[in-house]
Amino acid sequence: MVQVGFYFDQTRCTGCYTCAVACKDWNDIAAGPVNWLRVRAIEAGSFPNPFLAYLFLACYHCADPPCARACPVSAITKIDSNGIVVVDRDKCLGNKQCRSLCRNACPWDAPQFEREENARMQKCDFCRERFDRGEQAVCVESCPMHALDAGPLEQLKLKYGDSVEAAGFSYSARFKPSVLFKAKPRN
Repeated sequence: MVQVGFYFDQTRCTGCYTCAVACKDWNDIAAGPVNWLRVRAIEAGSFPNPFLAYLFLACYHCADPPCARACPVSAITKIDSNGIVVVDRDKCLGNKQCRSLCRNACPWDAPQFEREENARMQKCDFCRERFDRGEQAVCVESCPMHALDAGPLEQLKLKYGDSVEAAGFSYSARFKPSVLFKAKPRN
C-alpha cells in the first residue's frame, strides 16, 4: 500500500496563509470556523532572542487514524490504495449526536464542524480529485515560498529525509501522522 503524506519546510514558511486561503477557496468552504488547513504561529523566547516559526496544520492522513477509530458509525475510513483518510458526510451522525468524538480523538484538530446545529464533520481530503488526476494538492501549488510538498510518503522521505520534528508539533508514534518536516532551528 502506498501512503501519501505532506512535507513542510518550516524554515521557508512566512505565515502568509496563502495555502489556507487556497484550500478554503478550492473546496468552497464558507467563511466561518471551518478551516481544513490552518497555519499556527509558534512564538517563544524574548528579546534579545525571540523565536517565531509557523506550523502547517491539516489532516495528516495518519497510518492509524484516531478519528476513524473514534467514529461510532465508521463514517471515517482510510483508502487502501493511497492512505488518504476520508469522511462520508452522509454517514456522519453530526457533532451534536456523537459529541464530536472524531475531533476530540485527533491531536491536531483536523476534523472540522460548522456552527449549525448537528453539523457534519469535514476535513482535508488531500485534494483527492486532484491527486487522482496526477495533480498536486492546491495548498502545495499555491505556496509562494515552496514550503510545502505532498505525495507518496516514501518518495518524500527520499527527497527530504525522515524528520518528524518541528516547532509546535508533537509526533505520535501510535497514530503515525503522514507528515515530514524541516524544522526551523532555535538560535
